[in-house]
Amino acid sequence: MPAVITPEEAGTLAGLFRERVQRTPSAVAYHQYDVAKQAWVGSTWREVATEVARWQQALLKEGLQPGDRVAIMLRNCREWVVCDQACAGLGLVSVPLYTDDRPDNVAYILQEAGVKLLVVEGRLQWRRLLELRERLDGLQRIVSVHTIDADDKPDDDRLDALSDWLFGLQGELQAREAAPDELATIVYTSGTTGRPKGVMLSHRNLLFNAHASSLCADFNEDDLFLSFLPLSHTLERTGGYYLPMLVGAQVAYARSVQTLADDLCQLRPTVLISVPRIYERVYGRIQAGLKEKSSLARRLFALTVAVGWRRFERGQGRARWSPALLLWPLLHRLVAIKVLARLGGRLRYAVCGGAPLPPPIARFFIGLGLPVFHGYGMTESSPVISVNRPDDNIPASIGTPLPGVEVRIGEQDELLTRSPAVMLGYWNNPEATSAAIDTEGWLHSGDKARMDEAGHLYITGRIKEIIVLGNGEKVPPADMEMAIALDPLFDQVIVLGEGRSCLAALLVLNPEEWSALAEELDVDPRSEKDLNSRFVEKALRARVSRQLKEFPGYAQVRRLIPTLEPWTVEDGLMTPTLKMKRERILKQFAPRIEALYETHGD
Repeated sequence: MPAVITPEEAGTLAGLFRERVQRTPSAVAYHQYDVAKQAWVGSTWREVATEVARWQQALLKEGLQPGDRVAIMLRNCREWVVCDQACAGLGLVSVPLYTDDRPDNVAYILQEAGVKLLVVEGRLQWRRLLELRERLDGLQRIVSVHTIDADDKPDDDRLDALSDWLFGLQGELQAREAAPDELATIVYTSGTTGRPKGVMLSHRNLLFNAHASSLCADFNEDDLFLSFLPLSHTLERTGGYYLPMLVGAQVAYARSVQTLADDLCQLRPTVLISVPRIYERVYGRIQAGLKEKSSLARRLFALTVAVGWRRFERGQGRARWSPALLLWPLLHRLVAIKVLARLGGRLRYAVCGGAPLPPPIARFFIGLGLPVFHGYGMTESSPVISVNRPDDNIPASIGTPLPGVEVRIGEQDELLTRSPAVMLGYWNNPEATSAAIDTEGWLHSGDKARMDEAGHLYITGRIKEIIVLGNGEKVPPADMEMAIALDPLFDQVIVLGEGRSCLAALLVLNPEEWSALAEELDVDPRSEKDLNSRFVEKALRARVSRQLKEFPGYAQVRRLIPTLEPWTVEDGLMTPTLKMKRERILKQFAPRIEALYETHGD
């Protein structure tokens, strides 16, 4: 019996799970770290199915009916999958939430989606939410995966511990017959402006996208996916949950981002799905470590990346053979293999999506032998639209469209897409749906793009994120921010200057890098006065200018506002997917921005 399950064979997400359990019941499905045992513990498909059946009995006990909404506010874990599959099998609609999202935002989603049952991690989530209980009238049950201390339990009958909620329940796995186009989930986009919108995705949407994605590389039952990008992010949900289920691969849940380095070494995954920020952090740490090495070691490292990149380009058919390639076996043994060992040493596919991957970082990792594949998608398209392939990888591009996915370049060079993966629409928002999907079924991305003769797509900017300077010159801030952030001194960057005479930048400095620079400049790293002095600004501006040397003369930053306070999800300045909320950040810094331009002249 073939290992790969097709969308036609699955029919629905519940059908996919049932089919996988029937085909490979004794195969290990998931690995999770057991704190009590201090070890990684595997669960077979049969064992997971038993848990799903128990959850279904508990959900039925609540009186939930097909179409009712159940929210999942858990870190990546086996229970996330169990809850999602229990809902799918009963015709319930899952609503994923980020564990670190702000309570008022979570309350808004619960209320807007009409959620009846919420599953949370533990005390941290339910205590913060119950402070807003007046906005949670429609919520009839909160289930906490972690136990609840009797002395700590609030006076709210809706709160129940998972062990109590499931106590004594057993039953057969249920997979209600449903149409593939039935609503499966509502995923709220973490918009950088305004309230999030609920993207309605059907069973067909997600199954089609997971299957089309699986055809872009040789994924199989021998693969081990390391899951750490939140499952509330549709890239991880489709690529790191449904896709492995289709092909029969295993999934291991990382303990946390903080332990990611250890988890990579212990689990030695073959597939990693991430957003650029993770690669940027690893890149920054390696670059910082190189500063402590001898000049010979730094030159050897640079030579390894250069030769490795030449080797990659030749393998792609874009470069001729060079005598330098003869050095690769030695450089690989001396340098590259040591770096790759820190990532487990077995990675076959490192997929990057969610935001642009800076080309220098892609070149860096690929030069070391890590196969990085840049892709592009939107929650509204379930989410993958295009991706690079092993035999056709242009890291500066976002690859070519998935099988069965149509794309075209519309007005203002906007990227449009049409496929069975395009959403049903926005929950309770027909106006937004009409604005996003035209009468011919094309989903409008809002991103500007171009396509080369071979069909490779390149994102060139956002339609609404172009800065027009006072002299009429147009500047793409995202490209500049990406270039500046390649310097490990700058953790977060926003370039601004709409209608102004010149560009300025808000810079969040890396504390360790700033301490080292402050020592060089002979200033106090803890002094706000020193940080905002003209002397320090000149030094920071020189660092920024080095990063922008490839940009036109008018696209240079002339003013700076440095800070050591990072922008976070908790303070409302970042989305849960780590995108900057530009408008909120600019509003918070508005007085300083105005003072900056007044002082220096506009």
